[in-house]
Amino acid sequence: MPVAAPAPPQIETPQPHWVWTREQYDRIVEAGVLGPDDKVELLDGQIVPKMPQNRPHRVATTLVGQALRAVLGTDVFVQEEKPVALSDLSEPEPDVAVVFGSPRDYDPHPGPKAIALLVEVADSSLLRDRVRKAQVYAEAGIPEYWIVNLQDQILEVHRDPAGGAYGTKATHGRGGAVSPLGAPDATVAVTDLLP
Repeated sequence: MPVAAPAPPQIETPQPHWVWTREQYDRIVEAGVLGPDDKVELLDGQIVPKMPQNRPHRVATTLVGQALRAVLGTDVFVQEEKPVALSDLSEPEPDVAVVFGSPRDYDPHPGPKAIALLVEVADSSLLRDRVRKAQVYAEAGIPEYWIVNLQDQILEVHRDPAGGAYGTKATHGRGGAVSPLGAPDATVAVTDLLP
């Protein structure tokens, strides 16, 4: 009985890999190629989709903004879902950013040295926020990064960025509280951040 010849190996055709700079990305936006309905952001040179927001995500984002505004002084401002310029290849739109100074100080977007704290509200985006966003934020030297984890109903606090990772990670449940590095005398109750 003849033996069938083995099937030839399948060779995958490589997909084109475009690396976009912030300058190119901003020109695309200014030209109207990407508009307000295009929920995307620039991470490490890639234009990636932002996860859709469900009601708990929207509520938590608003709660985080309110809680931080209530405890922080006038040396900073809190912006929600606005771009930050972290490198030549990254212009993410974190759910909440605490930025030194005034919104009038930045044209077009605040950079890493201007940012005291970034916050992501995570439900379906939890893995991306823990891995890819944490790496991008740590590489940019963002001193503090919070993840409001809606799946587990906890706050994950990341501090001490070095080498593309955060050296200190802590979790706080509903009964806990945390003081932002930029306002050590202020206390934010985790319950105030969760819907």
